[in-house]
Amino acid sequence: MQDLRGKTALVTGVANKRSIAFAVAERLAQYGVSLAVAYQPADEDRDEKVRKIIGEISPDLVLPLDVTLPGSLDAAFATLKERWGRLDIVVHAIASAKREELGGRTSDVSLEGYVLAQRVSAYSLIELARAARPLMGDGGSLITLTYIGSERATHNYNVMGSAKAALEANVRYLAMELGPERIRVNAISAGPIRTLSASGIKNFLDLLHNAEEKSALKRNVTQEEVANAAAFLASSLSSGITGQTLFVDAGYNIWG
Repeated sequence: MQDLRGKTALVTGVANKRSIAFAVAERLAQYGVSLAVAYQPADEDRDEKVRKIIGEISPDLVLPLDVTLPGSLDAAFATLKERWGRLDIVVHAIASAKREELGGRTSDVSLEGYVLAQRVSAYSLIELARAARPLMGDGGSLITLTYIGSERATHNYNVMGSAKAALEANVRYLAMELGPERIRVNAISAGPIRTLSASGIKNFLDLLHNAEEKSALKRNVTQEEVANAAAFLASSLSSGITGQTLFVDAGYNIWG
């Protein structure tokens, strides 16, 4: 992988050491990126624990970011502008849904739950792109995280499947819009990984074992493998790639 020193990056959605976002932030830091890491604020005790975990990567900035809170995104990007004046890489790892809306019947999904999943998981990419664009005068790379439940019916994923489908559509439309400004937009579709957020999916271990059994490599992927793909998409080695969904799932997606 080429040297990424001199690049600046914002990685959102870091919640704990097992999160994919943490692995991505750690990998970018290892490649010399000047790093800002954003987390979802909650309460004082939890925020302190998250900031301590993030501190292990030694980022330049640690920022609270709640896309549902008016002014939160503007405040984060004002800090980025003041600190660096530019931004090269944005990693969107923000998603949320009500636990009860993931399982059960799709036809029972509430409007409130549907809108929440779309708002946080899909629309926030558009918001991040809009905020990042003025700082990406030299071009840049926007990377988001998705899952195969966007294009296939997956047990206990219901409302998030719709949100991820919208997210991937946003990737394509943003890529077309921002391409003339040399800003690339791509998604990584990771296979199932045992993260804390995945624990909210009912019977997740069954899903994990099924993916292992049916994947081409006969195994599951790791956070580190997804992070490697993100570093690739962040670098000029992927300069001709935009508007794409890159599967990092040990070949599970090719199963007929």
